[in-house]
Order: sequence, then C-alpha cells, then structure tokens
Amino acid sequence: MNKLDDILEEYEFLDADERYRLLIELGRTLEVMPDALKTDATLVRGCSASVWVYPVAKGGDKLHFLADSNAAITKGIVALVLSAVQDQPAKVVAETDIAAALAPFDLKNQLSSNRTQGVPNMIALVREHAARIAG
Repeated sequence: MNKLDDILEEYEFLDADERYRLLIELGRTLEVMPDALKTDATLVRGCSASVWVYPVAKGGDKLHFLADSNAAITKGIVALVLSAVQDQPAKVVAETDIAAALAPFDLKNQLSSNRTQGVPNMIALVREHAARIAG
C-alpha cells in the first residue's frame, strides 16, 4: 500500500476525473478480504455502500487492516483512510488524527456528499479497533 504523502503528491497534480480514477486504483491495491471477515462487527455504519474493515496484528503491536467495499470509489476511499495508519502500532493508530491527515485531499469538495458521508465512520471504526487492541 502506498504511503499517504506519496498519494497526496500525485493527487495534487491531477484534475477531478483523474483524482476519481486514482481513488479507484487505490481501492484495487487493497489485499483481498476473505468473505468470512465481512461481518456485522466489521461493517462500517453510515456509508452509502457496504464497507468492511478488519484489523490484523502484525509483527507484535503493529496493525494491518484488511478492507473491502462493494463500490469501487468507496473502496478507494477506505484505502486512502488506511494508508494514513497501515502497519503502525495500535497505540499510534488509535491516537492518529486521520481526518486531519486526509484534509489536504479535500474529499468533501472532490466527491459527492453521498460518497464521503461514511468517511468519519470509517475513521472511527479504525480507531476503535486500534484502541481496543492497544488495550
């Protein structure tokens, strides 16, 4: 998965249509999430599309997230959210201001409100998982 700074660097040089395509491409970079993990507990509430996020412990205290969506652009948005915290210690993930990290992408003005309404819930679920794991 790409780092958020690298994604932003590319994103800033693109027009609106190209930004949309970049987000879709980001979604395609997500690892396959097994259907068995797509449960009520991993479902992000409040999204216009179905979105699932599942944390996996990696190398001690680090978290690696699996995610999926049934909509290409939404899958790209969740990939963007995860790029801010992927493979970081659970405590760091729980304390990261993901919304602030995503602010330069100006998603509310780039995408319809229908597409972005679930972003705060994606962020909340990621941070809740991390806080629970961090203990």
